[in-house]
Amino acid sequence: MNVGIIGAGNIARAYFAYLSNAGHSPRMWSPRGHAGAQLRAVPELVVSGAVEGRFAPDLAADIAELAQAEIIILALPATGHRAVLDQLLPHLRDGQSILISAQLSFAALYLGEALRAQGLELPVICWNTTAMTCKSPEPPAIRVGALRKQVDVCTLPGGDMAHALALCETLFGARFQGGGDLLDNALSNLNPQTHLAMALCNLTRIETGEAWHQNSLMTPSVVRFLEGLDAERLAIARGFGRSVRLQAAGAEGGLGAVFRARVSAGTDPLGPVETETRYITEDVPFGLVPLVMLARIAGVPSPLHESGIAILSACHGRDYAGLNDLLPVGGAPALRSELGLA
Repeated sequence: MNVGIIGAGNIARAYFAYLSNAGHSPRMWSPRGHAGAQLRAVPELVVSGAVEGRFAPDLAADIAELAQAEIIILALPATGHRAVLDQLLPHLRDGQSILISAQLSFAALYLGEALRAQGLELPVICWNTTAMTCKSPEPPAIRVGALRKQVDVCTLPGGDMAHALALCETLFGARFQGGGDLLDNALSNLNPQTHLAMALCNLTRIETGEAWHQNSLMTPSVVRFLEGLDAERLAIARGFGRSVRLQAAGAEGGLGAVFRARVSAGTDPLGPVETETRYITEDVPFGLVPLVMLARIAGVPSPLHESGIAILSACHGRDYAGLNDLLPVGGAPALRSELGLA
């Protein structure tokens, strides 16, 4: 299948390698140009780990060229979703499918509204996370850490779930399952809370560029903070009558034991060392802010989430709540309406 990948960072490169090995014809496009320039400067992309090979980078000259693909995957931070979608929309046509990896801040709702305004009804397929993990210890080469065993899939209201699952499996193998609707998808995302606890409790390490290990430093205090955040997330889900994924599902000894087990297994990646880390710039405005909005709709208090947003905004001197450009301009009432909530 001809697949257009919007993005040329680590995850986009990992998808490009995986799809190439699987016999598909992928092509990347770098919205800002930096990652694309890095790839154009080398004869081949070297990939190791769970996906291996050497690949000649194939990059589209512009978004119009990329949009000729039958499948289009968004594989870039949520901070760039709005601008990219606005550029992509004029080039879309009947018969295409759009896959958002991973869905944050109800980008699918924004896209769905824009498609309807153009008279298009394209399948919009959303994942709750990426299909694999990836690092770049020696750019532009990448190392794919793991292929996720399970990725939850949802579609826009009225979407064809059978088609969505079949398409995802054709592209990336049997690792997908129906994950409810967009609300379930948002409430089951564990990354924003985990990254908030990690980043806020290690903020000076990040700011001074200290080398620190994420899982080793999930100390009892940080774990208690994360457990409190998770309790709020679960309370919000109950407010909507939903049952969602648990942080430490099936683990003996609680959440702290989960991180200790990862360290024992040799999984202890280095944490971010720049203040512009996606743990903050992406997960706060596009992960935590929508959850607080959902809490208000459900009438459930979320003091830890709200405080985390406020504290990081104060530390960095910016309004993270105001940086979200994907949520409806009408705020919580508009989001309630678009999600079809009573």
